[in-house]
Amino acid sequence: MGEESLFQASARRLSGEGFAAPVIVTGEPFRFIVTEQLAQTRQAPQAILIEPEGRNTAPAVLAAALWLAQNDPDALMLVAPSDHVIPDGEAFRTAIASAAPRARNGDLVTFGIAPDRPETGYGYLELAAGADVGAATPQNLARFVEKPDKAQAQKMVEAGNFLWNAGIFLFTAKTAIDAYRKHAPAMTKAVTAALDGAACDLGFIRLSPEPWARAEGISIDYAIMEKANNLAVMPYRSGWSDLGGWDAVWLESGPDDEGNVCSDHATAISCTDTLLRSETPGLELVGIGLTDIVAIAMNDAVLVAHKSEAQRVKEAVSALKARGASQAVQLPRDYRPWGWYESLAIGGRFQVKRIVVNPGALLSLQSHHHRSEHWIVVAGTARVTVDEEVRLLTENQSIYIPLGAVHRMENPGKVPMVLIEVQTGSYLGEDDIIRYEDIYSRG
Repeated sequence: MGEESLFQASARRLSGEGFAAPVIVTGEPFRFIVTEQLAQTRQAPQAILIEPEGRNTAPAVLAAALWLAQNDPDALMLVAPSDHVIPDGEAFRTAIASAAPRARNGDLVTFGIAPDRPETGYGYLELAAGADVGAATPQNLARFVEKPDKAQAQKMVEAGNFLWNAGIFLFTAKTAIDAYRKHAPAMTKAVTAALDGAACDLGFIRLSPEPWARAEGISIDYAIMEKANNLAVMPYRSGWSDLGGWDAVWLESGPDDEGNVCSDHATAISCTDTLLRSETPGLELVGIGLTDIVAIAMNDAVLVAHKSEAQRVKEAVSALKARGASQAVQLPRDYRPWGWYESLAIGGRFQVKRIVVNPGALLSLQSHHHRSEHWIVVAGTARVTVDEEVRLLTENQSIYIPLGAVHRMENPGKVPMVLIEVQTGSYLGEDDIIRYEDIYSRG
């Protein structure tokens, strides 16, 4: 939605005066993206907690609360998903400051958005009798309402005493933990054990997998908020969008006069109310005669859906998992502490990768049992070790790594180094690596 990622925009929005460094809860594939993107915003996290597997928001929020409470049980904790668009950061920070007294006094404060349409993709919040949806201070909350159908959403908007549930919460760490102990004791036991058994790895805190797997996969709304009686809602009337579906991306991207949104490398012909988005330079996406369609093309998968069905992407992921498709669980780019790589082509006995190594970064000293490699430098400079030989390679130079040779690459320059790697052999999996030396302390 702009030059920065949504994660970076969230980190900037919740920084500066009044804010401590962030605590990030994320999954294994995103850990190096988190550190790199935070560094680009000139921020350092307090901690990055790595979930062994996704268990929805309730265990994730509890893990962060338990971590914060180790040093300060009264720490004021703002829970904010990283995929929200909030254009007026100052107005949002003002709302947080207005909500803080209720949170410090032991309430669980949620943020509610004034609805401007009967949206079926959001949950709703019903305010208590006498509460004011336009107030500048927290109001009492009657109940949570899960995502409604169109008719129910229309009635709630017309009633005037409902807000969208933004999924943003403010409370002290102690208040949150007390709520979990009361309403989700089994989860509290499992997540506490996962944090107690956590291991430090490259500055990350890896939660222990076995107890984490015992935590129920459930949202904080279902696990805690719908059961608690110390609830308040902070109305927020400035711009906000939860980009939880491609229909929301279409709306926030500013459709043209025909209702179309097209990214670079996408073209709409005789289309209306359609989102066409190509995420890959060089991959052209063309829609002809489409109405209310979402089409997203990436270099490893394509999604085509009716806009009204865009919230069902989770079903697509489940179907791909059932088929064993790697796209369901693996990013097109694999991020590592030294940079990233992506597969460009793969066959029965070969694979072609693009590898990008950050300035000053160094890969592990390693060998392979089942494959040999050819490296061709296409940008920057590489310092390459093959057994006892060390060479500098510049653009358009290449080197062959025989099967079993002990080797590594390093970027000694000040710009990213890019090379093309051609692997050949009987097995090309990432687990065919013997590491002899690694500055990142990987096994």
